Amino acid sequence: MYDKDNPLLDDPILLQEACIDYICDNISSICNSVTTESGDQKLQFKEEEIFFHTELSEQLLVRLCEKKKLDDLVLTLFQGETTRLRHVRLSDASKLTVKGLKTLKGHKIVELEALGLTKATVTDLISCLGEWSLQNLRLLNVSNSTFMDSNKFCVVVALAKLRNLQVLNVSNTEFSRTSLDLVVEDLPLLETLDISQTKVNDISPLRKCKERLKSLSLYGCKLPASTSDSVVSVLSELTELVHLDISDDKEDHPPFDILAPGAKFKISTLLQKTDSLPKLHSFDISGKEEIVLSDLSSFLVTHTSLNFLGLVLTEACKDEMFTDENHPDYSTQIVVSGFGTEHQILEALKRYLARPQYIQKTLYYLFKMTTGNYEPKIDMNLPRVDIIFKVLSCAREYPTVFPIQMAATACLFNLSKSDLGAKIHPKILKEIVKADLDAMETFPQHQQLQKNVLLTICSDRILQEVNFDKYRCAKLVLDCLCSWQDHSMNRMSVAICSILAAKISTEETSELGSHASYMKKLLSIVRGRMQEALMDITMKFTLSALWNLTDESPRTCKVFLDEEGMELFLDVLRTFPGESAIETKILGLLNNIAEVSWLRSSLLVDPFIDILRTLLHSSSIEVSYFAAGIVAHLASDKPERWVVAGTPKSVITGELWNVVSGWTYPSEEMVAYRSFKPFFPLLQPKQEEAVQLWAVWAIHHVCTKNPSRYCGMLAQQGGEVVLLELVREASTHPTVSNITDQVLSTMVEQGFLAQRKVFVSF
Repeated sequence: MYDKDNPLLDDPILLQEACIDYICDNISSICNSVTTESGDQKLQFKEEEIFFHTELSEQLLVRLCEKKKLDDLVLTLFQGETTRLRHVRLSDASKLTVKGLKTLKGHKIVELEALGLTKATVTDLISCLGEWSLQNLRLLNVSNSTFMDSNKFCVVVALAKLRNLQVLNVSNTEFSRTSLDLVVEDLPLLETLDISQTKVNDISPLRKCKERLKSLSLYGCKLPASTSDSVVSVLSELTELVHLDISDDKEDHPPFDILAPGAKFKISTLLQKTDSLPKLHSFDISGKEEIVLSDLSSFLVTHTSLNFLGLVLTEACKDEMFTDENHPDYSTQIVVSGFGTEHQILEALKRYLARPQYIQKTLYYLFKMTTGNYEPKIDMNLPRVDIIFKVLSCAREYPTVFPIQMAATACLFNLSKSDLGAKIHPKILKEIVKADLDAMETFPQHQQLQKNVLLTICSDRILQEVNFDKYRCAKLVLDCLCSWQDHSMNRMSVAICSILAAKISTEETSELGSHASYMKKLLSIVRGRMQEALMDITMKFTLSALWNLTDESPRTCKVFLDEEGMELFLDVLRTFPGESAIETKILGLLNNIAEVSWLRSSLLVDPFIDILRTLLHSSSIEVSYFAAGIVAHLASDKPERWVVAGTPKSVITGELWNVVSGWTYPSEEMVAYRSFKPFFPLLQPKQEEAVQLWAVWAIHHVCTKNPSRYCGMLAQQGGEVVLLELVREASTHPTVSNITDQVLSTMVEQGFLAQRKVFVSF
C-alpha cells in the first residue's frame, strides 16, 4: 500500500496474486488442449488434482481479461469441476463467441459483466446461461456490447428471462425506447438502470417503475430540448431515486438552438423543482450548459442527503461555493467532480475513466495545476503517487487517443521531474516509463508528445536505477532522433542513448548500431558540432553513444566505417587538439574497431598513426590509455600485416612500452568493460612484450579498482587460464609477469581462484 509519508516503501505483491500472474503468463505450459466428445478443443490443467475455489476462480478470470489473454479456448479452462464462478467479470469480451460463452452454462452465476461483446449478441450470452443463473442473476452489465442479430434487428426479448434482475447496464448499445418499454414491464425487481449513450430518446416508460427505481444513468442520452418539460415531469415522479446521472459530453450545437438534432433538454427546469427527487444522494449534471448558480444553490439546500455532485465540463464547478472552504454555502458533505480544485480533479479521474472527453479535459487541467503557474496549484512538495496512478490508468485505458496520451505524458513529466523522481519508488517509475514508451511508439509523428517522453526519461534516476525495457527505449529514442531537427530533443536523445547503450546486451547494441540511418544521424550531429567548432554537451553525449554502440559490435563498427566515420573522427581530432574529453571518447570508439581483426586495416593508415603516436604521449592518462590500447591491438597481428610505411612497428611498440611503463595507477576507475575476451589474444605467450604489458596493466587496473565485478568476470570467462599460461612462460618479461602475478593474487583474495592453482603454475 502506498504511504505518502514513505514514498520509497512498497509492499511486495501478494503470493496469491503472484501465483495468478504466473498461471496467466504460462497457460500453454501448465495446460493441455484436449478434444471433447463434440470435437471441440478445450483447455485443462496438466495436474489432475487441481481445484480453484470461487474467489480464486474469479480472480483468475479477471486477470486473464486484464492481460488481454481471454478468448474462446482460454475460457474453456473454466469448464468442468475445477473452477467455480458466481461473479463473472469479463472486462474485455471482444474475442468471445458463443463457442466460448457456453462455458458459463456450468456455473451458478449471480452477477455477470460482459463488456465489449461484439462477436456474439447479448441474446447469445443469455442463451449460454444455465437455468439456475437465469433464475438468480441479480446483475447484468453488457456495456459496449451488441443486441443486433444477423438481420440487423435489435433483439432484447431475452432480457425478459432474467426475472430476478436488479441491476442492468446496457450503456453504449442499440437499446432503444421500445427496449425500455419491455424491460420495465418484464423485470419486476429492477432497481438500477444504466441506459447511457443508448438510442433511448423518451424516458416516459420509467413511470412504470417509479416506486422501485433507485439508480438511473442517462449520460449522453439524446433527450431533445423540446421535451425538457416532459423529461423533468418523468424524473420528478421517480421519488425513490438515490442516484441520478443526466450528464452529457460538451454540446456540439449552437446555444439556444433547441431544434438542432443533438440539442438536449435543459437542466434548469429540473433544478427549479426543488421539491423533486427527495431521496437523492448522488446527482451528476456534468456537461450541462446554462446552469444557473442560484437555481443550483436552492436545489442543494433542499437536498440535504446529497453527498456527490458532478460538475465536469461546466463553469459552475469553479464557483466559490465549491472551491472556497470559507464560503457560506460551501459544504464539506458534498464531493464535487470538476476542474475547480485538486479534489474535484481527482474525483473526476476516479469516476469517469469510461468517458474520454471528460478524461481529456481533466488531464488538461491537471497538467496546468501541476506546472506551478496556475491557480489553484497542486501541492507538489511530496511525490503525488496517488495522482500518478490515476494518470497511468487513463493512459492504459486510451492507448490510441492522442489528446489523452498527449496530456498524460505531460502530466507524468510534471509529477516525476527533478527531485520528485528521487522520492518515487522505482516500480512506479517503471510504470511511468512503460506508459511513455507506449505513447511514443503509437504516435511517432507528434513532436511535442515525443518531447514530453524525452523530458521524463532523460533522468539519471530513471536511466540508472529503474528496470525497464532499455532496448525498446533506445530504439524509440533513436527513431525520434532521426525524425526531428530540434536541438533540445537531439540533446536529450543522445544523452539517453549514450547511457542505455552501455546497459543493453552486445546483441542489442549491434541491432541498433547496424541501422545505417541511426549511424548517419549520430555522425551528422558530430559533423555539425565540428563545423561550428562547438564542443557542447550534445557533442559529448553523441560521441559517448557511438562509443557504447560500437562496443564489442563488429557490425556497428563496420557501419561506422562505411559511413565515413573514420575520416570524420580524424577531422574532429584535428579540430579539437588537446581536448581530452573529446579525444578519450573518439579513441574509445576506435579501440572497439581495433579489437576486430578484420577491420584493423582501416586504422593502419599514416594520417591516423601520426595522430595516434602524438596522443599516446598525452599528459591525460585516459587519452594515453586508449591510444595505447589501439596500438596494442594493431601491433598484436603478424608483422606482415603492419602496412604503415611512415612508422615501423618496432618504433611504435617501443614507444608503447615506454609510455605504459611510465604510468601511475589512477585513483579512480577510468574505464568499464563488458568482457575481457578481446584481451586474451594480446596475452598469448610469445606476443609482443609491449602488447602484453598494456593488456595486463589494463586488467590489473579494473580488477584492483572494482575487484568484485571484474575478478568474477575474469574467472567466468576463463581469464585465469590465460594469465597462468603467461606467467608459466619462461620468456615472459619480468615486468609483465609481476603485474600478472598481482592480478592472480587479487583473484585469490576475492575468492575467485584457489591458491594452489597459482602455486602449481610455478
